Amino acid sequence: MRNIISIATALWITTATFVAGQTSPQIKVGIIGLDAHGVPWTKIIQSAKPDSPIRALKVVAAYPAYSADIPFSNTNIQKNIEIVRGLGVEIVDSVEALVAKSDAVIIASIDGRPHIKQVKPVFAARKPVVVDKPVASSLPDVVAIFREARRTGTPMFSSSSLRYSPGIAGMSKDPKIGKVLGCDSYSNNVSILPDHPDLFYYGVHGTETLFTIMGPGCKTVSRVHGETADVVVGVWNDGRVGTLRGILQGRTGFGAMVFGDKGVGPAGKFEGYEPLVVEIAKFFQTRKPPVPAEQTLEIYAFMEAADESKRQGGRPVSVEGVLKKAQREADQRGW
Repeated sequence: MRNIISIATALWITTATFVAGQTSPQIKVGIIGLDAHGVPWTKIIQSAKPDSPIRALKVVAAYPAYSADIPFSNTNIQKNIEIVRGLGVEIVDSVEALVAKSDAVIIASIDGRPHIKQVKPVFAARKPVVVDKPVASSLPDVVAIFREARRTGTPMFSSSSLRYSPGIAGMSKDPKIGKVLGCDSYSNNVSILPDHPDLFYYGVHGTETLFTIMGPGCKTVSRVHGETADVVVGVWNDGRVGTLRGILQGRTGFGAMVFGDKGVGPAGKFEGYEPLVVEIAKFFQTRKPPVPAEQTLEIYAFMEAADESKRQGGRPVSVEGVLKKAQREADQRGW
Protein backbone atom coordinates (compact mmCIF):
# COMPACT_ATOMS: atom_id res chain seq x y z
CA MET A 1 0.00 0.00 0.00
CA ARG A 2 2.84 2.36 0.90
CA ASN A 3 4.44 1.70 -2.51
CA ILE A 4 1.18 2.44 -4.29
CA ILE A 5 0.86 5.76 -2.41
CA SER A 6 4.47 6.64 -3.19
CA ILE A 7 3.98 5.90 -6.89
CA ALA A 8 0.76 7.94 -6.98
CA THR A 9 2.45 10.85 -5.24
CA ALA A 10 5.36 10.73 -7.67
CA LEU A 11 2.98 10.72 -10.63
CA TRP A 12 1.10 13.73 -9.23
CA ILE A 13 4.34 15.66 -8.76
CA THR A 14 5.46 14.78 -12.27
CA THR A 15 2.16 15.95 -13.77
CA ALA A 16 2.17 19.17 -11.76
CA THR A 17 5.75 20.20 -12.39
CA PHE A 18 6.87 18.75 -15.72
CA VAL A 19 5.60 20.30 -18.93
CA ALA A 20 7.03 18.83 -22.13
CA GLY A 21 10.20 17.73 -20.39
CA GLN A 22 10.59 20.92 -18.35
CA THR A 23 11.38 20.88 -14.64
CA SER A 24 9.16 23.86 -13.75
CA PRO A 25 5.56 24.91 -14.44
CA GLN A 26 4.75 26.87 -17.56
CA ILE A 27 4.92 30.60 -17.13
CA LYS A 28 1.46 32.14 -17.39
CA VAL A 29 1.60 35.05 -19.82
CA GLY A 30 -0.88 37.89 -20.17
CA ILE A 31 -1.02 39.92 -23.39
CA ILE A 32 -2.23 43.51 -23.54
CA GLY A 33 -3.29 44.49 -27.04
CA LEU A 34 -4.68 42.28 -29.81
CA ASP A 35 -4.46 44.71 -32.71
CA ALA A 36 -1.02 43.71 -34.02
CA HIS A 37 1.65 41.29 -32.77
CA GLY A 38 -0.51 39.98 -29.93
CA VAL A 39 -2.27 37.52 -32.26
CA PRO A 40 0.72 35.96 -34.12
CA TRP A 41 2.80 35.85 -30.93
CA THR A 42 -0.02 34.04 -29.13
CA LYS A 43 -0.24 31.52 -31.97
CA ILE A 44 3.52 30.89 -31.78
CA ILE A 45 3.43 30.42 -28.00
CA GLN A 46 0.37 28.16 -27.90
CA SER A 47 1.69 25.92 -30.68
CA ALA A 48 5.34 25.70 -29.59
CA LYS A 49 7.12 22.40 -30.17
CA PRO A 50 8.07 20.32 -27.11
CA ASP A 51 11.79 21.00 -27.57
CA SER A 52 11.40 24.77 -28.04
CA PRO A 53 12.24 27.27 -25.26
CA ILE A 54 8.88 28.85 -26.07
CA ARG A 55 7.22 25.78 -24.57
CA ALA A 56 7.97 27.31 -21.17
CA LEU A 57 5.20 29.86 -21.83
CA LYS A 58 1.44 29.69 -22.04
CA VAL A 59 -0.81 32.65 -22.80
CA VAL A 60 -3.64 32.54 -20.29
CA ALA A 61 -5.22 36.00 -20.51
CA ALA A 62 -5.56 38.88 -22.93
CA TYR A 63 -6.86 42.42 -22.66
CA PRO A 64 -7.77 43.58 -26.22
CA ALA A 65 -6.67 47.26 -25.93
CA TYR A 66 -7.10 48.94 -29.31
CA SER A 67 -7.10 52.56 -30.55
CA ALA A 68 -10.21 53.97 -32.21
CA ASP A 69 -8.29 56.61 -34.21
CA ILE A 70 -5.93 54.10 -35.83
CA PRO A 71 -7.83 52.21 -38.56
CA PHE A 72 -5.46 49.23 -38.56
CA SER A 73 -5.96 48.94 -34.81
CA ASN A 74 -9.74 48.82 -34.68
CA THR A 75 -10.72 47.25 -38.01
CA ASN A 76 -10.05 43.62 -37.07
CA ILE A 77 -10.19 43.76 -33.28
CA GLN A 78 -13.34 41.64 -32.90
CA LYS A 79 -11.97 39.01 -35.25
CA ASN A 80 -8.68 38.99 -33.36
CA ILE A 81 -10.45 38.58 -30.03
CA GLU A 82 -12.23 35.48 -31.32
CA ILE A 83 -9.00 34.05 -32.75
CA VAL A 84 -7.21 34.42 -29.43
CA ARG A 85 -10.18 33.11 -27.46
CA GLY A 86 -10.13 30.07 -29.75
CA LEU A 87 -6.52 29.46 -28.69
CA GLY A 88 -7.65 28.90 -25.11
CA VAL A 89 -7.00 32.42 -23.85
CA GLU A 90 -9.34 34.17 -21.41
CA ILE A 91 -10.38 37.66 -22.52
CA VAL A 92 -10.42 40.02 -19.52
CA ASP A 93 -11.82 43.53 -19.11
CA SER A 94 -8.90 45.34 -17.49
CA VAL A 95 -5.12 45.42 -17.26
CA GLU A 96 -5.41 44.85 -13.51
CA ALA A 97 -7.38 41.63 -14.04
CA LEU A 98 -4.81 40.46 -16.57
CA VAL A 99 -1.88 41.14 -14.24
CA ALA A 100 -3.57 39.18 -11.43
CA LYS A 101 -3.85 36.10 -13.65
CA SER A 102 -0.32 36.27 -15.12
CA ASP A 103 3.26 35.55 -14.11
CA ALA A 104 4.62 37.75 -16.91
CA VAL A 105 3.17 40.33 -19.30
CA ILE A 106 3.58 41.35 -22.93
CA ILE A 107 2.31 44.79 -23.93
CA ALA A 108 1.62 44.37 -27.64
CA SER A 109 -0.83 47.18 -28.39
CA ILE A 110 0.19 48.91 -31.60
CA ASP A 111 -0.22 52.41 -30.18
CA GLY A 112 2.60 53.73 -27.99
CA ARG A 113 0.45 56.42 -26.38
CA PRO A 114 -1.29 54.20 -23.79
CA HIS A 115 1.79 52.10 -22.98
CA ILE A 116 2.84 54.26 -20.03
CA LYS A 117 -0.62 53.79 -18.48
CA GLN A 118 -0.82 50.10 -19.39
CA VAL A 119 2.54 49.26 -17.82
CA LYS A 120 1.87 50.91 -14.44
CA PRO A 121 -0.07 47.97 -12.90
CA VAL A 122 2.63 45.61 -14.19
CA PHE A 123 5.36 47.61 -12.45
CA ALA A 124 3.25 47.75 -9.29
CA ALA A 125 3.12 43.93 -9.31
CA ARG A 126 6.84 43.71 -10.29
CA LYS A 127 6.14 41.13 -12.97
CA PRO A 128 8.56 40.85 -15.90
CA VAL A 129 7.28 42.69 -18.94
CA VAL A 130 8.05 43.00 -22.64
CA VAL A 131 6.88 46.25 -24.23
CA ASP A 132 6.47 45.89 -27.97
CA LYS A 133 7.53 48.68 -30.29
CA PRO A 134 7.04 51.55 -30.00
CA VAL A 135 7.84 51.68 -26.28
CA ALA A 136 5.88 54.93 -26.06
CA SER A 137 4.78 57.85 -28.23
CA SER A 138 7.52 60.23 -27.10
CA LEU A 139 11.10 60.01 -25.90
CA PRO A 140 10.27 61.49 -22.45
CA ASP A 141 7.68 58.73 -21.95
CA VAL A 142 10.22 56.09 -23.06
CA VAL A 143 12.65 57.51 -20.47
CA ALA A 144 9.94 57.51 -17.78
CA ILE A 145 8.98 53.89 -18.45
CA PHE A 146 12.55 52.61 -18.20
CA ARG A 147 13.15 54.71 -15.08
CA GLU A 148 10.13 53.22 -13.35
CA ALA A 149 11.18 49.71 -14.35
CA ARG A 150 14.53 50.34 -12.68
CA ARG A 151 13.00 52.02 -9.61
CA THR A 152 10.58 49.16 -8.98
CA GLY A 153 13.10 46.46 -9.83
CA THR A 154 10.85 45.14 -12.61
CA PRO A 155 12.65 43.23 -15.41
CA MET A 156 11.74 44.81 -18.76
CA PHE A 157 12.92 44.96 -22.33
CA SER A 158 11.78 46.03 -25.77
CA SER A 159 13.09 45.07 -29.19
CA SER A 160 12.20 44.92 -32.83
CA SER A 161 11.94 41.37 -34.13
CA LEU A 162 14.59 42.31 -36.73
CA ARG A 163 17.31 42.23 -34.05
CA TYR A 164 16.95 38.45 -33.80
CA SER A 165 16.63 37.53 -37.46
CA PRO A 166 19.64 35.17 -37.85
CA GLY A 167 21.12 36.97 -40.84
CA ILE A 168 21.06 40.28 -38.97
CA ALA A 169 22.05 39.10 -35.51
CA GLY A 170 25.17 37.40 -36.85
CA MET A 171 26.52 40.18 -39.07
CA SER A 172 28.69 41.82 -36.42
CA LYS A 173 30.62 38.51 -36.09
CA ASP A 174 30.64 37.42 -39.75
CA PRO A 175 34.26 36.49 -40.64
CA LYS A 176 33.64 37.45 -44.27
CA ILE A 177 32.80 41.00 -43.17
CA GLY A 178 35.32 41.29 -40.35
CA LYS A 179 35.22 44.37 -38.17
CA VAL A 180 32.10 46.38 -38.98
CA LEU A 181 33.07 49.82 -40.30
CA GLY A 182 29.64 50.93 -41.48
CA CYS A 183 26.10 49.89 -42.24
CA ASP A 184 23.29 51.14 -44.47
CA SER A 185 19.97 49.81 -43.20
CA TYR A 186 16.51 50.35 -44.64
CA SER A 187 12.88 49.96 -43.64
CA ASN A 188 9.42 51.21 -44.49
CA ASN A 189 8.62 54.72 -43.26
CA VAL A 190 5.29 55.15 -45.04
CA SER A 191 3.19 53.94 -42.12
CA ILE A 192 3.19 56.33 -39.17
CA LEU A 193 1.12 56.65 -36.00
CA PRO A 194 -0.62 59.83 -34.79
CA ASP A 195 1.24 61.81 -32.12
CA HIS A 196 4.45 59.76 -32.55
CA PRO A 197 7.81 60.74 -34.09
CA ASP A 198 7.42 59.27 -37.57
CA LEU A 199 10.27 56.76 -37.25
CA PHE A 200 8.88 55.19 -34.06
CA TYR A 201 6.44 52.85 -35.84
CA TYR A 202 8.21 51.17 -38.78
CA GLY A 203 11.46 53.14 -38.77
CA VAL A 204 12.32 51.44 -35.49
CA HIS A 205 12.92 48.20 -37.41
CA GLY A 206 15.60 49.77 -39.58
CA THR A 207 17.05 51.62 -36.60
CA GLU A 208 17.22 48.44 -34.51
CA THR A 209 18.89 46.66 -37.41
CA LEU A 210 21.45 49.48 -37.64
CA PHE A 211 22.28 49.32 -33.92
CA THR A 212 22.34 45.51 -33.87
CA ILE A 213 25.07 45.59 -36.50
CA MET A 214 26.92 48.78 -35.51
CA GLY A 215 26.51 48.53 -31.75
CA PRO A 216 25.80 51.51 -29.46
CA GLY A 217 27.73 54.78 -29.42
CA CYS A 218 26.04 57.06 -31.96
CA LYS A 219 27.13 60.67 -31.41
CA THR A 220 25.24 62.83 -33.93
CA VAL A 221 22.35 62.40 -36.35
CA SER A 222 21.52 64.28 -39.56
CA ARG A 223 18.42 63.77 -41.69
CA VAL A 224 17.56 64.53 -45.29
CA HIS A 225 13.90 64.33 -46.28
CA GLY A 226 12.85 63.69 -49.88
CA GLU A 227 9.72 62.55 -51.68
CA THR A 228 10.94 58.96 -52.07
CA ALA A 229 12.83 58.47 -48.80
CA ASP A 230 14.15 59.86 -45.55
CA VAL A 231 17.88 59.29 -45.11
CA VAL A 232 19.26 59.50 -41.60
CA VAL A 233 23.04 59.57 -41.11
CA GLY A 234 24.53 58.66 -37.76
CA VAL A 235 28.16 59.32 -36.81
CA TRP A 236 29.47 57.03 -34.08
CA ASN A 237 31.93 58.02 -31.35
CA ASP A 238 34.75 56.15 -33.09
CA GLY A 239 34.13 57.89 -36.42
CA ARG A 240 32.16 55.09 -38.10
CA VAL A 241 29.11 56.08 -40.13
CA GLY A 242 25.77 54.27 -40.31
CA THR A 243 22.67 55.23 -42.25
CA LEU A 244 18.96 54.51 -42.15
CA ARG A 245 16.86 54.80 -45.30
CA GLY A 246 13.18 55.21 -44.48
CA ILE A 247 11.41 54.22 -47.70
CA LEU A 248 8.48 56.45 -48.65
CA GLN A 249 7.79 55.31 -52.23
CA GLY A 250 8.22 52.12 -54.19
CA ARG A 251 8.74 48.67 -52.84
CA THR A 252 9.40 48.52 -49.12
CA GLY A 253 11.16 45.96 -46.98
CA PHE A 254 13.78 45.47 -44.30
CA GLY A 255 17.49 44.82 -44.63
CA ALA A 256 20.98 46.30 -44.64
CA MET A 257 24.31 46.43 -46.43
CA VAL A 258 27.28 45.96 -44.13
CA PHE A 259 30.80 47.30 -44.72
CA GLY A 260 33.77 45.71 -42.96
CA ASP A 261 37.53 45.64 -43.01
CA LYS A 262 37.45 42.27 -44.79
CA GLY A 263 34.40 42.47 -46.98
CA VAL A 264 31.06 44.00 -47.94
CA GLY A 265 27.81 42.08 -47.90
CA PRO A 266 24.05 42.17 -47.35
CA ALA A 267 22.53 41.34 -44.00
CA GLY A 268 19.74 38.82 -43.78
CA LYS A 269 16.08 39.66 -44.11
CA PHE A 270 13.14 39.48 -41.73
CA GLU A 271 12.55 35.82 -40.87
CA GLY A 272 9.41 35.93 -38.77
CA TYR A 273 8.59 36.53 -35.13
CA GLU A 274 9.69 33.22 -33.64
CA PRO A 275 13.34 34.20 -32.96
CA LEU A 276 12.12 37.16 -30.87
CA VAL A 277 9.55 35.03 -29.05
CA VAL A 278 12.36 32.60 -28.15
CA GLU A 279 14.21 35.52 -26.52
CA ILE A 280 11.03 36.55 -24.72
CA ALA A 281 10.70 33.01 -23.32
CA LYS A 282 14.31 33.04 -22.10
CA PHE A 283 13.78 36.48 -20.56
CA PHE A 284 10.67 35.41 -18.66
CA GLN A 285 12.59 32.43 -17.28
CA THR A 286 15.81 34.24 -16.33
CA ARG A 287 14.37 37.73 -15.72
CA LYS A 288 17.52 39.09 -17.40
CA PRO A 289 16.80 41.54 -20.26
CA PRO A 290 18.63 40.52 -23.46
CA VAL A 291 18.87 44.14 -24.60
CA PRO A 292 20.24 46.70 -22.11
CA ALA A 293 17.91 49.58 -21.33
CA GLU A 294 20.67 52.03 -22.26
CA GLN A 295 20.83 50.69 -25.82
CA THR A 296 17.06 50.86 -26.32
CA LEU A 297 17.06 54.43 -24.99
CA GLU A 298 19.82 55.30 -27.47
CA ILE A 299 17.79 53.79 -30.32
CA TYR A 300 14.80 55.98 -29.45
CA ALA A 301 17.04 59.01 -28.92
CA PHE A 302 18.49 58.38 -32.42
CA MET A 303 14.98 58.48 -33.91
CA GLU A 304 14.03 61.60 -31.94
CA ALA A 305 17.30 63.27 -32.99
CA ALA A 306 16.39 62.46 -36.61
CA ASP A 307 13.08 64.31 -36.11
CA GLU A 308 14.88 67.26 -34.57
CA SER A 309 17.37 67.35 -37.46
CA LYS A 310 14.46 67.41 -39.90
CA ARG A 311 12.96 70.38 -38.02
CA GLN A 312 16.34 72.14 -38.23
CA GLY A 313 16.74 71.60 -41.96
CA GLY A 314 19.13 68.67 -41.75
CA ARG A 315 21.61 70.04 -39.22
CA PRO A 316 23.51 67.47 -37.10
CA VAL A 317 21.85 66.86 -33.74
CA SER A 318 23.51 65.39 -30.66
CA VAL A 319 21.97 62.10 -29.52
CA GLU A 320 23.17 62.73 -25.97
CA GLY A 321 21.67 66.23 -26.02
CA VAL A 322 18.29 64.95 -27.17
CA LEU A 323 18.31 62.28 -24.46
CA LYS A 324 19.21 64.76 -21.72
CA LYS A 325 16.38 67.04 -22.84
CA ALA A 326 13.95 64.12 -22.68
CA GLN A 327 15.21 63.24 -19.20
CA ARG A 328 14.48 66.79 -18.02
CA GLU A 329 10.99 66.65 -19.53
CA ALA A 330 10.40 63.29 -17.84
CA ASP A 331 11.42 64.91 -14.53
CA GLN A 332 8.85 67.66 -15.03
CA ARG A 333 6.05 65.28 -16.02
CA GLY A 334 6.69 62.89 -13.18
CA TRP A 335 5.38 59.34 -13.20
